[in-house]
Amino acid sequence: MSVVGQELMTQDKDIDRASRSLKAMSHPLRLKILCILGDQEVSVQDIVDNVGTSQSNISQHLAILREKGILAARKDANKVFYRVSDPRTLRLISMMQDVFCSSGL
Repeated sequence: MSVVGQELMTQDKDIDRASRSLKAMSHPLRLKILCILGDQEVSVQDIVDNVGTSQSNISQHLAILREKGILAARKDANKVFYRVSDPRTLRLISMMQDVFCSSGL
């Protein structure tokens, strides 16, 4: 099975992992958080400042992304820093930007 010469996923475990990740990232606020993080490590407060919603709301969404293995966290004194845990997630976001963002159209 192929589409435009590319092999599609055939393993159930790969399909399940992709489905879980896409579901977690599908909420607009969670996707915005991932775009803010990019390839950096960012504090919760900086995420709150950039997203523009309450810290409790951001924390709930960060917990979902962390639970699904999309984010990793590091605590330093009284601050928590988050980063994208898998570079494949960054590749996916970059591809979504190429497909869906209007810059350059």
